[in-house]
Amino acid sequence: MSHLDTIVQYYDGCSRGDIELMTSTLHPEVVHYFLAPNPGSHPIEGAGVLADYWRSVQRRIDGHWIVDHVVSDGSGEAVVEWSLYWSRDAKSPRVVTRGAEWFAFANGLIAEIRSYYQQLHRHTGLRNYPYEARGYSTLGSEKSRIHVGAR
Repeated sequence: MSHLDTIVQYYDGCSRGDIELMTSTLHPEVVHYFLAPNPGSHPIEGAGVLADYWRSVQRRIDGHWIVDHVVSDGSGEAVVEWSLYWSRDAKSPRVVTRGAEWFAFANGLIAEIRSYYQQLHRHTGLRNYPYEARGYSTLGSEKSRIHVGAR
């Protein structure tokens, strides 16, 4: 499986809250680093712990992650831009959070994730960036050229 395939499968697992799907992509000793001062910005270590974390997040926010862009040179690392569609609760409108993550692989599995985004209760992204024209996902079309996004 390519790095992109592994990353897409990981995000599909996050979107479904599917522990088994997530852990199938993760090295047992994976570490996920988060940008401070986002809520819960402490690192999470271990495949099972990380999968449990994302399942609990998924249950709270009904999140749907889409990989919009990837850069990978076959070196054992890849960087993606992603979009997360979510809502604070059932009564709140869905918003999109845009971010980027750096992945390092070991034995074909995700061994490290470094996450760069700002978690706010409103839309985030690059000002005036032509997301739709460049094939990125958008509100109302939660899919990209490279990731249809299973839910």
